[in-house]
Amino acid sequence: MSPLLGIKNWLGQRITKKSGSWSDMLAGLSLASMNIPQVLGYARIAEMPAVCGLYTVLFPLVAFALFGSSRHLVVAADSATAAIFSSGLSEIVSPGSAKYMELVSAVALLNAGFLLVARLFRLGFLADFLSRTVLVGFLAGVGVQVGLSMLYDMTGLVSSSHNTLVQAIGLFQGFGQMQGLSMAIASLSCVVLLAGARQKPHWPVGLCVVVVSILCSWGLDLQHYDVAILGSIRGGLPAFSIPLPGWHDMLALLPISASCVFVIIAQSAATSRAFANIFHEHDDENADIVGLCAANAAAALTGTFTVNGSPTQTAMAVQAGARSQTAQLVFAAVTACVLLFFPAPLQYLPRCVLGAIVFCVAVRMIDIQALNGIRQESPGEFRLALVTAATVVSVGVEQGIFIAIALSLFRHVRHSYMPHTLIMAPEASTGMLEAEAVAPGEQSMPGIIIYRFCADLFYANCNLFADDITTLISSAPDPVKCVVVDCSAITDIDYSAAQVVRDVLQRLHARGITVLFGRVAPFFLKDMERHHITAVLGKENIYMQLHTALASAHKLCDGAKAL
Repeated sequence: MSPLLGIKNWLGQRITKKSGSWSDMLAGLSLASMNIPQVLGYARIAEMPAVCGLYTVLFPLVAFALFGSSRHLVVAADSATAAIFSSGLSEIVSPGSAKYMELVSAVALLNAGFLLVARLFRLGFLADFLSRTVLVGFLAGVGVQVGLSMLYDMTGLVSSSHNTLVQAIGLFQGFGQMQGLSMAIASLSCVVLLAGARQKPHWPVGLCVVVVSILCSWGLDLQHYDVAILGSIRGGLPAFSIPLPGWHDMLALLPISASCVFVIIAQSAATSRAFANIFHEHDDENADIVGLCAANAAAALTGTFTVNGSPTQTAMAVQAGARSQTAQLVFAAVTACVLLFFPAPLQYLPRCVLGAIVFCVAVRMIDIQALNGIRQESPGEFRLALVTAATVVSVGVEQGIFIAIALSLFRHVRHSYMPHTLIMAPEASTGMLEAEAVAPGEQSMPGIIIYRFCADLFYANCNLFADDITTLISSAPDPVKCVVVDCSAITDIDYSAAQVVRDVLQRLHARGITVLFGRVAPFFLKDMERHHITAVLGKENIYMQLHTALASAHKLCDGAKAL
């Protein structure tokens, strides 16, 4: 088979795998109607020409659809990464200059290189540290952040800050300057959009709102009544070129690119995982990194800026009925048509309508039902979700993701640091072993303590293991002859914990108390041998089953009574 035929077959397989139905195609049209104006706004954040926003949803979108894994993730311009590189580059070169535009594309090319390295090191595992609780809070925070920022366009105000809290204060301060007609148009648009989403969720209601608003803006000359519009947009497809900045410029771009890549991986993983969970699908974060690499390379070569997995645009796609990357391919095709044939009509789109479209999506990202379910089942995790949302709102999306990962890990470590510890005792009526919390004065049966430690042993929790056994032996109503440790939950032990366990075993041996380990898994046994616990405990006191360990304990106690 020739190489060209092989490439053709491979592309065909990728497209077939990701193909959807006519509803996906209709969703792609609706998605284009809502997101084409939005990416024009992101170009403003990036301090790039408005047409560069359209370029981010052309070839980069196709590149991710072909190389990525997620059926739902929309990769395009994003406010978080746009704010990161624009603030960094503005300190190096004047925004809007030819040099600035070259460096913006160079950052995207560097991002593609870093993402390729990230794929080689399989950094997609970062998504595993984002629990469903955190994802619900993350999306809620993004919804609040985006919704609040859109209120400026809906009310005819101009924001001077990207910080959500500053924006909230600015809304109160600018209450008297709000544009009444813009507010009325935005409110009417919100009503139509929300009603359409509830009654006809798969209809292109957003497209209808955009078309009608453009016609009204052009026919009624709404700009004359102080209703802000997008303004003129240059048409045509992008020219291909390779950004080649100097060596010193490249070194200056490295920290900016590293920050962008960290946000790209974390935010894209969080978004794709969140929507995969909604549809009970499996997502491959490492394959998505390949898609993100290809998308950023395409952005760099077509003269536009960094692209990222966007939670807002992904939510728009899902709510429009998209269930595969077919919708994104249709979106790219519509963008190409707009660039070639219809750049002029977009200039009449009122900004208040654009703000209303995005605001409605942001509101639906706040899943009150899911938050309430978390609150009822796990108040602690509900607080974690609120903290994640509050961090996204008050500090930023990228910081919110990192805080979410840190809090998730802290919660896990806290459970491991203070695990459940139990003492097993036979139930009076059945004689079956039942577990109870460790407490002074508890004993499994005369002369025997059956103890279960419900976590791996490591440096932070090994003292609890030692303290529990010491407390149970010293407070037991009958002299203890044998301690049986149920190791079913222990799969690993580190160096510090091994030293504590060896010390406990030696102290108990010196007091004439025999220790038996039951339900020892093969991998835990290897750890015990490596840390010389087996030598102190004795191989004859290690059992694969708990009942054989108990039988041995009974024999030892019966033998002690006979003596």
